[in-house]
Amino acid sequence: MIGQTWFSEIREFTDEKTGRTIRQLTQMGNNIHLYFTENSFDARENFIIFRSDRAAGEDHAPHEDACYNLFRMDLDSGNIVQLTDETTSVGSVTKTPDSAIIVYSVGNQIKKLDLYSGTVNVVYEETGHYSVGGPSISANRRYIAFSRNERVQVPRGPNYTGFKESFYRIKDGRITLAYLDHTEWLDVFKDTHWLGHFQFCPDDSTLATFCHEGPWNLVAQRIWLLDFVSREAWPCYRQDEQDTIGHEFWTQDSHIFFDDRGPGHDGTITSSRTQAVATGTAVNENAMVPFVGLANRRGTLVRRVDMPYYCNHYHANPDNTILVGDDVDDLVLIDISGDEAKLEVLCHHRTSWHTQSSHCHPTWSWDGSRILYASDVGGKINLYLVAP
Repeated sequence: MIGQTWFSEIREFTDEKTGRTIRQLTQMGNNIHLYFTENSFDARENFIIFRSDRAAGEDHAPHEDACYNLFRMDLDSGNIVQLTDETTSVGSVTKTPDSAIIVYSVGNQIKKLDLYSGTVNVVYEETGHYSVGGPSISANRRYIAFSRNERVQVPRGPNYTGFKESFYRIKDGRITLAYLDHTEWLDVFKDTHWLGHFQFCPDDSTLATFCHEGPWNLVAQRIWLLDFVSREAWPCYRQDEQDTIGHEFWTQDSHIFFDDRGPGHDGTITSSRTQAVATGTAVNENAMVPFVGLANRRGTLVRRVDMPYYCNHYHANPDNTILVGDDVDDLVLIDISGDEAKLEVLCHHRTSWHTQSSHCHPTWSWDGSRILYASDVGGKINLYLVAP
């Protein structure tokens, strides 16, 4: 029920590896923060937006079909307030930095929630044979855009089931724009690939990135830039044969960050601590020195940092000097302010990697003072906060 409140579930404990104080924020149901390309933190006030199945009235394991809704947690009091009451599970979520506008997918619709008035409007409804990807809000707050891909028959389940099959079978992918006043929508770009990871540039409403989705070792060119005026797309960091690239995101200063692991890496990790598709290569086995890169808005590499460590995802602090990463068992801090990357273990995350939702996806707060992450240690997905 919208407005229902749960009192604080916060508890603190000492990390077994580093001695840091960890704040466990949630203890009821499964709780998932926004994807690492987004940001659950509010940029002005001390709260986060997240998804939870706590109001569903049923006890589900993370891999089961629970009904998620949106919630707001006050990080001072720990109190949690329900924001939506959808009967179909809320999927992908994005928001403005100040959280005034929250956009989410539910069923075949994309909806806009005004956080302060509580008004909900349908922005887009899919009536064709397409699956709708995660939306992103333009900097001018006038429209959203998202990927749409033809629906294909593939196996589905945890541990990236159907990942390789989707890559081969999807031949119709689109980038679609919809106005937030729900007056109009149009396909801006069409491709013959599975498209995903759509993200607007933080300060330019005419510029965005998307990716050719699939196992990284099978994708010839992962990241693409898209000009919404000319509708021209061009590659961001032109890949060579050795490159396997992914997990890109826009930094706060409008650079494009990406991870290049080299041959034999598909960008996955499973609950068996193996890759899902490129099973012949261990997750931390490398034929070349992996690196992370920063590209400018034309797609040109402006900085390369060799990364002789394994992490599944990275996220950069506000000035791009420190990364937080989730390796197989720990969260790590990687100082990239100098010529060589320096690693420090932050904490032991203990997640299973069984589902996408149980991936840690560590994310810096807007001011760089805290890191939010998820773990399903104990069986349910919960949210944790740690200071770097």
